[in-house]
Amino acid sequence: MLAISPDRSLLLHEARSFDPWHLVWRDSEPQPSDGVAASPLEALAWVFAQPKVRRVPIAVIGPKAATARQRQTAEALGRRLAELGLTMITGGRGGVMEAASCGHLAAGGLPIGILPDGEWQSANDFVAIPIATDLGAARNAIIARSAFALIAVGGEYGTLSEMVLGLHFDRLVIGLENAPKVEGASYVDSLEAALERVALRLFALDQ
Repeated sequence: MLAISPDRSLLLHEARSFDPWHLVWRDSEPQPSDGVAASPLEALAWVFAQPKVRRVPIAVIGPKAATARQRQTAEALGRRLAELGLTMITGGRGGVMEAASCGHLAAGGLPIGILPDGEWQSANDFVAIPIATDLGAARNAIIARSAFALIAVGGEYGTLSEMVLGLHFDRLVIGLENAPKVEGASYVDSLEAALERVALRLFALDQ
């Protein structure tokens, strides 16, 4: 069971405390037994509210030619990631990438765009930190390698390549809204389920 210590200074689990900088569990001194039980998402929010935390990014990937439903889901996902204090990266262009960036920025986040182009001005209007790579589709490997987890909202060939690369790099890959089917990826039917998978992986509770 996850629990937050009474003074909210520690996240506890089985006589261990979570190190927000290294994102690992450490052996802990005995703690008071009246810690407050926390769900995986509550624990995730606690971690990323700490003053010293390693902000490994979550990638939101998906098609430029997104459906209205995929854009709506992506915007809600970006917003939820920001509300949890999570850093987000996308490919920085249109469709799912733009919608996720819009939601993230609106909720106080600083969405990062890993752009295929050589100039930062190619980013959509909601990317706060544009990173121009001039690598074309090869920038998909940077997204997959940089992310702690990848969440695909729908997708076409570009998204498929990012999902496969993510799995190759041993990342958690989650699919929403008819994301391409890839062996090894996890498929869920709600944002909260996707985010809970991220939390369980972060806390090494999904083994």
